[in-house]
Amino acid sequence: MSSISDPATPLPDAFMLPGTASFAEFLRYAAPHLLPGLRIPAAEPDSGDIPHGTTVLALIADGGVVMAGDRRATMGNLIADHALRKVFAVDGYSMVGIAGTVAIGVELVKLFQIEVLHFEKMEHVSLSIQGKANCLSTLIRNNVNMAMQGLAVLPLYGGFDPEAEDPASAGRIFGYDVVGGVYEQRSFDGIGSGSTFAKAALKKRYRPGLPMADAVRIAVEALYDAADEDAATGGPDVIRDIYPIIVTASAEGVHEYSDEEAAATARSVVAGRRENPGG
Repeated sequence: MSSISDPATPLPDAFMLPGTASFAEFLRYAAPHLLPGLRIPAAEPDSGDIPHGTTVLALIADGGVVMAGDRRATMGNLIADHALRKVFAVDGYSMVGIAGTVAIGVELVKLFQIEVLHFEKMEHVSLSIQGKANCLSTLIRNNVNMAMQGLAVLPLYGGFDPEAEDPASAGRIFGYDVVGGVYEQRSFDGIGSGSTFAKAALKKRYRPGLPMADAVRIAVEALYDAADEDAATGGPDVIRDIYPIIVTASAEGVHEYSDEEAAATARSVVAGRRENPGG
């Protein structure tokens, strides 16, 4: 495949076949070794020696969705990374977060981003948000062999639905299981080892119609609560200036909070907890 970059070299036959709207399907016959799920480890992997990422959550707000993730990656009882990115924009209206095996999760996100772009270029229309959710389900299902060997990754997908009749209730969130089952959530969801604590915090604070700014703060507070109970979840690190990744999706599009914006929100939460540690 490296010879493709040489203009004097003819394209492989696979590139001359009738096209498909799915980039993953194209890779299946053109370069199957590039699909994460088709790689079979030579030996049983020790998942404790592989970086894992947690925790990501999402909640529906008035006019969109907020998704936030902590920054810690663990490798057994060690911290593998203090500043891992776990939330990514997919296109102009949606984002995805990952928990589980970091390397496969990042590859899955890149493949998903290309899959969405490839479909739009081939079909000249945009996938609906439900179609994108189903597309991600297929990519997870393709990774089932690796997941059964301990190299699982679970995403959380959410975004603004531009086809919704009421923009105020156009936020949508989709969760998945390890074999690709997709489940739409009507209020909030979370993934990763800290998600149990994060969702418990959201259950107490969430209410329908939250203004976007309030939803952002509640998301950061839920991550703080998760870090307070789960060793694999990293809280706001005011020493290293490492704060949660916060991404919102609304009618205006996807917006990722800058480092300064995320720091201001996180520092406000920390200040509030100094006065009331239990929240």
